[in-house]
Amino acid sequence: MTVIDISPSVMQFLLAFIVVAPLLGALAALLPAPPGLRGRNPDQAVLRHGVTVTGAVLVAAIVLAAGFDHDHPATMQATTDISWIPALDVRIHLGIDGISLPLLVLTALLTFLCALYSYFKLPAGPSPKAFVALVLVLESGTLATFAVLDLLLFFLAFEMVLIPMYFLIARWGGDQRQAAAWKFILYTLLGSVVMLLGLLLIGLKSGTFDMVALATDNGRGLTTSVQVIAVLAIGLGLAVKTPMWPLHSWLPDAHTAAPTVGSVLLAGVLLKMGTYGFVRILLPVAPDGMRTFAPYLAAFAVVGIVYGSLACLALARTGAKGDLKRLIAYSSVGHMGFVLLGIATMTPTGVNGALFANIAHGLITGLLFFLVGAVKDRYGTADLDTLAGATGAALYGRAPRLGALLAFAAVASLGLPGLAGFWGEMLTLFGAYSPAEGLSRPAFRTFMAIGAFGTLLTAAYMLIVVRRVCMGEHAPHSRLSSDEQPQQAPRTADGPQPSGTAGSQPSGAAGSPSLETAGPRTATTPQLADIHPYEAAAWTPLVALTVLTGLWPAVLLGLTDPAVQQLLAGGKS
Repeated sequence: MTVIDISPSVMQFLLAFIVVAPLLGALAALLPAPPGLRGRNPDQAVLRHGVTVTGAVLVAAIVLAAGFDHDHPATMQATTDISWIPALDVRIHLGIDGISLPLLVLTALLTFLCALYSYFKLPAGPSPKAFVALVLVLESGTLATFAVLDLLLFFLAFEMVLIPMYFLIARWGGDQRQAAAWKFILYTLLGSVVMLLGLLLIGLKSGTFDMVALATDNGRGLTTSVQVIAVLAIGLGLAVKTPMWPLHSWLPDAHTAAPTVGSVLLAGVLLKMGTYGFVRILLPVAPDGMRTFAPYLAAFAVVGIVYGSLACLALARTGAKGDLKRLIAYSSVGHMGFVLLGIATMTPTGVNGALFANIAHGLITGLLFFLVGAVKDRYGTADLDTLAGATGAALYGRAPRLGALLAFAAVASLGLPGLAGFWGEMLTLFGAYSPAEGLSRPAFRTFMAIGAFGTLLTAAYMLIVVRRVCMGEHAPHSRLSSDEQPQQAPRTADGPQPSGTAGSQPSGAAGSPSLETAGPRTATTPQLADIHPYEAAAWTPLVALTVLTGLWPAVLLGLTDPAVQQLLAGGKS
């Protein structure tokens, strides 16, 4: 069944266009704009170019999804297979199935929303041309990672995203951006070198780099010792990108320093490349090696779940001076721990839960980073103690729609039933209850119990964040005055003024941030700008998809389950 009937040749063109168009768009962004497209502001023209290219890629991805045969999601579709380097038998082999299609659409959507957001709210830094070109190269590399079916092409696409993300952090980031960018690229490059050795080992020992042929062979052409070495080498590279505890330490620094759109793409897209590699390569190609390491992978996963939650609780407590962006980054360590736990079960239930949690994390954490960026723009800081103590009313009283949306994203992240975050965690825990044959059931049930405890910790720190940031910490009214209030809650001017909002006035010392007022100012609840139209346009699709996939999980599971069943069965339906 397809939504629209599209010929195979058009499907091939659409997939090739999705992968190549951002790269061509990046080259075009660096060239001088044609006279008719320059407009009055060259910077806005190149930002508009970014929106146009990412929008075209998103439309192509939606059309590709509409033409996808949903009755056969386990079959590779829109395939292209062209010889590239005959001496090494490396082929330009592209294709999508029910596992890669959701990640392809998620990447196209998040990149478009980031480009749209940046058109109105460009982070401070060098040339907008370079910014747009880097975002487009990042998109091309990520989309290629989910579309290629050759091990060496997978590695090239996997590495292609490192340089643009490094520069996005180093040139457009905040405090400590240089150190965070270097830490990001050194960790990931070191992991990638080890991963390349593992990929070469598989290709040379099996005689092919074709991922479809290797998955169909299901490890029968590789000895157990080769599989164990390959899983260790490739798994280390993938675990760094995921990131798995204890290889996660680059992530909080990178997220804290990155600009808002950098954090959204890093959390929503780049982390998925690591877990996708586990599912697409290691599970079908080296099942014996995965079975050897599965208990250790599950153990690291549940430690990451608890560790990430405890780190978030420590940052959320009063007086810790915790950064809200850093807290959301640590929460990603915990959420990706559930993804790794599901993969480690090596069961259809667990792997489906991992893939569902991947998409849910991309939607919800992408939204959270957008919201935290907006809060930081308005207050001038992401420090939790400052946000909680700025006024008694905090976000609910000063920007009620923004506060309500932050609370929604927080409860979605903690796994509230009816929203996207619930299904992935539940399915991974079910998978751990009854792992694949040959894995220790008592050990995995212990991991399941620890993971379930982690969900309680997640709920605890998310509710603390909502209480402190959205409700605030009330101070005695006698200690607050209308003269003191604006200095206690400064914010940086952000984006266009909403209609009906008074102009900003200086709040005291020269050069200090100003405070917008919307309506009459009171001694306890000076208003902040609420959600701007461009913010609503960037965030609404993520909210809608979080609700849709939460209420109708078959949208995703109907795609992934047949593909996962066939992948784990060695290409047999």
